[in-house]
Amino acid sequence: MVICGDDGLAHRLAVELDAVCGEAVTVVLPSRRDEHGAEIAALHRDPHSPIELLVSAHPDEQTLRAAGVQRAAALALTYGDDQVNMTAALLARGLNPSIRLVIRMFNRERGQHLERLLDRAAEVTGGGDDDPRPDMSTTVLSDADTAVPELVAAATVGHGHTLQIEGKVFRGVVRTAGTPPRPTDLATLAVLSGTHQDDPASEDSAETRGEDGTQLLPDTRTAYHRQFTHGRLMFEEVTQQHHAPEPAVRERRGSVSGWVRARLAHLPWRVFLSRDVLAVFGALAAIVLALTAATALFADEHPWWKNAYLPLLDIFTMGDPATGEVVARRVLQLIAGFVGLAVLPLVVAATMNATEAFRTASAGHPPADDLTDHIVVVGLGKIGTRVLAQLCTTDHEVVAVERDPHARGVVLARELGVPLVLEDAGAPGVLDRALIRHSKSLLVLTRDDGENLDIVMAAREINPGIRVVMRLYDDFAATVQRTLRASYPDAPTRSRSVSALAAPSFAAAMMGRHVLGVMPVERGSLLFTVVDVAGHPELEGRSVHEAFREHEWRVLAVGSAMAHPASSAGDTLAGIRFRRPGFDWRPPHGRVLRAADRVVLATTRRGLDILMTGVQPHPVDRRG
Repeated sequence: MVICGDDGLAHRLAVELDAVCGEAVTVVLPSRRDEHGAEIAALHRDPHSPIELLVSAHPDEQTLRAAGVQRAAALALTYGDDQVNMTAALLARGLNPSIRLVIRMFNRERGQHLERLLDRAAEVTGGGDDDPRPDMSTTVLSDADTAVPELVAAATVGHGHTLQIEGKVFRGVVRTAGTPPRPTDLATLAVLSGTHQDDPASEDSAETRGEDGTQLLPDTRTAYHRQFTHGRLMFEEVTQQHHAPEPAVRERRGSVSGWVRARLAHLPWRVFLSRDVLAVFGALAAIVLALTAATALFADEHPWWKNAYLPLLDIFTMGDPATGEVVARRVLQLIAGFVGLAVLPLVVAATMNATEAFRTASAGHPPADDLTDHIVVVGLGKIGTRVLAQLCTTDHEVVAVERDPHARGVVLARELGVPLVLEDAGAPGVLDRALIRHSKSLLVLTRDDGENLDIVMAAREINPGIRVVMRLYDDFAATVQRTLRASYPDAPTRSRSVSALAAPSFAAAMMGRHVLGVMPVERGSLLFTVVDVAGHPELEGRSVHEAFREHEWRVLAVGSAMAHPASSAGDTLAGIRFRRPGFDWRPPHGRVLRAADRVVLATTRRGLDILMTGVQPHPVDRRG
């Protein structure tokens, strides 16, 4: 497999395909000298890793040929530039019409057009829909879209790698030794080693080899006897999500007059009393008083109010020329005119600044004082906006914090009626206005690692038990996660980079559309696949119980083969699209699998090789 990229996603994807999935990988990157280039070069120098390295500034045709694209099974293009990825994808499809293409694209609409174009080119070259190579495909992914579901799940249901299949959300969750089963548990995925951490997918999970080590897809007897001494990784269905109330419904909660009073009370009237505004209007008042006194002394205007009224008209250039007045009055009019030229721009600027500050601040909608058990989202950029949109499809209350009133997620928050605090979350008192003391989860998703860490530490001081999910980059995330776990052992902390969260979906797409996702389990992994029963003697004609093969695969769900990969209608995960009818996620053990059935399997890499090729591979110790 070939990876072309220039950032952390390329590095993470190389690790995923090599260490987790056991694939031979060639990585094309612009330089060995940058941070990620040095990390990939270190993998290349490891004698136990088959990663090959090719340095090239651009993924042109010569570079792709040198990387072996003509013979490769899959190519991932993960550059940050959509145009570079598109050009390389078109070149690669010409060099190898049957290669699986996985392309990172930020522009969703452009990505959909490119996916259809490249798939049509593959069909024409390969002979159409009857081509015997089922994995020949193009998958366009966004690292943001693939990372968001896990960020949301970590904030709402805690730790555990998540999968979305057929509109349902599933996760792998650890049950400690002696913990009784729960109604939401669907199957035992693994019995963990005696030294595992609470989160088997974390960067610092350990593994004990041998009989006491990790047992992937154990048989029922092993899982039963070791549940009292070891932790288990269970496949759990997350509670069905509910749609959030419409904005109009939210606003109608309580009386309308009460809501109006609350909004008026929260409006930032104090901006009109800022230091700049007071200074400008104070100076104007002092000038008017001085001109009023001078008019009374030298121009002898009567009555007294006229002595103040005329200078004001002169300052604002609204009076008539004082040609018929005494000399002192004409001189004072000239002075007032010059003063007006100097002061009026300051008055206008101060008024406009105060008005803009009022408009910006009033655009926020602080949460009600009695709000509790809500989720606070800090940062409404590309990632934060998509997280907010997905959170609002659940029954969780959400409060958003964003300092930039023009951020892309601010408009969405207003449309959804989400309480919004338009201030810097790192400033004193802002987290208090978001009611962080009474919230259950905090998602910190700004682009600044240091700022994210500062916000989390401030939140921990206010609410030590809050569940924290923060966006950090690469290895810094693992270091911060370990430190926060040590400092707050009773509070859940999840700190992962977007590239680390997105890599499994990119790896799954590279291995073919039959792979739904990859779940790390300590130092190993499980793959989730969809397989047609027809043509597989290991499955066809056997019951669900008989089809199970220890340490290789387990049937999780059974459905009809009519639910085949198809058009955009249906549900999608990493390029997999499903049509109804759906899957039965609790099939009876005696349910016999027929040729017309399709099953969802949890498999090891060895088990997937057996199912896809029908050949028993020789065991290989990749650790030497």
